[in-house]
Order: sequence, then structure tokens, then C-alpha cells
Amino acid sequence: MEPLKVYACYNTDEDVRLSSSSGAVFSSLAEYVFDKQGVVYGVAMSEDCYSAEFIAVSDKKDFAQLRGSKYIQARLGDTFRNVKSDLASGKLVLFSGTGCQVNGLKKFIGKDYENLICVDVICHGAPSPALWREYAKYQEQKIGGKLKGINFRCKDDSWTDFGMKEVLETIPCGKKQKLYISKDKDPYMQMFLRDYCLRPSCYECVAKETKMSDLTIADFWGIKNVAPEMNDGMGTSLVLIRTSRGQDFFNLTLKSIKLKEVSYEDGIKENPSEYRSSKRPRQRNTFFADMHNISFEELQKKYGTPIEYSLKTRVNRKLKKTVKKMLQLIGGAGSKNS
Repeated sequence: MEPLKVYACYNTDEDVRLSSSSGAVFSSLAEYVFDKQGVVYGVAMSEDCYSAEFIAVSDKKDFAQLRGSKYIQARLGDTFRNVKSDLASGKLVLFSGTGCQVNGLKKFIGKDYENLICVDVICHGAPSPALWREYAKYQEQKIGGKLKGINFRCKDDSWTDFGMKEVLETIPCGKKQKLYISKDKDPYMQMFLRDYCLRPSCYECVAKETKMSDLTIADFWGIKNVAPEMNDGMGTSLVLIRTSRGQDFFNLTLKSIKLKEVSYEDGIKENPSEYRSSKRPRQRNTFFADMHNISFEELQKKYGTPIEYSLKTRVNRKLKKTVKKMLQLIGGAGSKNS
């Protein structure tokens, strides 16, 4: 089922956009809900950084923990029951999750609520929480510290060539250490992107066929070929309007959004996860057997080897990063002089 409208868009607040995975549209949606004393449900990392979980946020100052992608299956707990309670009390509720989580919520609450807005993300698949725990503990042991923060989609260097940024507190001196690992070199990201660690249902995702959300958001991959004027390298969101309620709600948030309408075909051309499940690798069963029987170091050597790029590609990437830093320096100097 094609959406009603498709947009390329991004939040006009650059600081908010830089702290988000793509164009920070979710932040714009949430801000409107907070202004109406509503509640936003989304995924945050646990305090120990070993897992992800759904939480409810009703204050702008607490929203930052919901920003950004979490490439790990999140615990739902009593979330559906709490959403139903908030809806019954008349609160405006924004629920954000994967397509299957949105569909599960809709079936759980059992009826239509005018004060519920559901937003799903175009989903590649849900990685194993057990694998993430193994990875997190391995990183801690290797560096000699405790994980205090994680950004799965750090785009300090580039939105498209993103990486993993980890904040660790060293033991015993207690100093904070920031570690950046390119997605092409990080073993966890490679196991995820190669589809080894997904749930069995992700290889035959029924939520690709039945979409019960009001809006879908994602990275607008390929934006440079569709609407280059919307591509400044800081991240652009793809927004698919599924329902008239979703369109009405989206229209209320436009004061902080720059957008351009595009065709559905152009929007999903380089984002096939909108309609297609990930392909199950032949080694998937072997991978999970190994995950429980060998060390993470052995696992990464077998399944998470870095991507090797040609010299030409490496040089081009280096040049792009150098140009970007020069432009940022020029922009900073201009701001100081103005």
C-alpha cells in the first residue's frame, strides 16, 4: 500500500539534527506533543548500556535519550498497557517503534484512539540483545572501563559514512574516554549489516505487508540524486504519510521542518527495507551456535571482519572529510566575525 504523501525533510535546528541519526524529524514531532502536555514513547539505552528498553517521556529535558537509532531489540515490558492507560486518560500519545511493535500496540489496545499517533521506522531487522551484551562486555574488557554512553549512528565525520561512538569511564582513575569506530570496521555493526544476528521473523517480516502506523520515518538514502538541494551532508529524513491523521499531525510540526515532496518511487529507491525483508544468511544457525560457544574475539574474526575499500575510495573519503572540516572552520570563523 503506497503512502498518501512522501517527503524529504530535516529539522532546521542544526544542533538537534547533529544529535539525531538522520534529519531529526522525530524531534519535531515530539516537541509538538510536549507542548500539548502529551507523552512520547520510544527506545532508550539502559543505564548500564547492556540493553535497550521502551520508556515514556513527558518532558523536553528528558527527550535526548530517545534520539538516535538503537540497533538492538528493545524490551517492551508494560509499555502497551501504559500507553493504553495514557490514552484512556485523554493524553496525546506519540508512540515510536518498528513496524511490528506498532502493529502489536494497535492490536493490544483494540480500538482507534484519536489521541494516538504511531510512527514506525523503516527497519532492517532487530539484532540479538545477547550479541550486544557480549560485544559491550568485550569492549569494556579490551579498553579497561565501563560503558557510559553509546551512539550507534555517530555522524561527526559523515551522515552516510557513520560510525559507532562509545563513551567509557576508565577504571580505576574514572576518566571519560570517547571511542569512535567506523561502521565498516566495527564487528557488531558488520554482523548486523550482514544479517547474521536478526530475529527469525525478520527474514519474513509480516509488518512489511501490513502497515498500521500513521507515519513512517527513515534515512533518505539517495537524496543527492533525488533532491540535491535537500542534501547538506548533515542528514535528511524520509517521511511517508500513511494516514490522514498522520498528515494532519505532521502539518502541525512544520514550523521547525524544511521539506520537499517527492514520489514514493524516488523515496524508497535506495531503501528497499520499506518493502523487502532481509535475506537469511546460510550461516545464520552456525552464527548463533558459535555466539554461545566461542569468545567474542573469535566470533568477530569469523563473522565481523572489516570491509576493505579500494585506494581510490579511501582517498575520496579522506578528501570529503577534509573539505567538510575546512567548511566547518570557515563557517565557525564567519560566525565569530559576524
